Amino acid sequence: MKVIPLGGLGEIGKNMMAIEYDGQILIIDAGIAFPSEIKPIYSFGISDTTYLNERKNMILGVLITHGHEDHIGGLPHFLSNFNVPVYSSKLTREFIKFKLGNNNQYDLHAINFYK
Repeated sequence: MKVIPLGGLGEIGKNMMAIEYDGQILIIDAGIAFPSEIKPIYSFGISDTTYLNERKNMILGVLITHGHEDHIGGLPHFLSNFNVPVYSSKLTREFIKFKLGNNNQYDLHAINFYK
C-alpha cells in the first residue's frame, strides 16, 4: 500500500491524499489552501495532481471526510480533470452539491459511516 500526500502535509489547508493499493487509487479529500499575507486572496492553492494524471484509469473515486473548504474547495477543479465518483456523508454531499452548482453531471454518493 502506498499513501501519497498530494496536499495538506506540512501546511494548513489543501488537504488531499491518494491511497494506492493493488493497482487502484482512492483519493481522500480535495481541498484548497487559504490565502494568507504571503499568498494574496486570488491565489487559492490547489493540490498538485501530476501523480494522478499518469494514473487516471486507476482512480476509483474521491472520499470526502467533511464539508470544510480545506477538504472540498478544490473539488470543482479536481472533477473537471478526473471524472470519478464522489463519496461522502449525506450532510457533506449537500455542501458538495452547493459547491458544484447543484447540477446532476457529477456522480455523488452518500455513504453511511459506522461508529
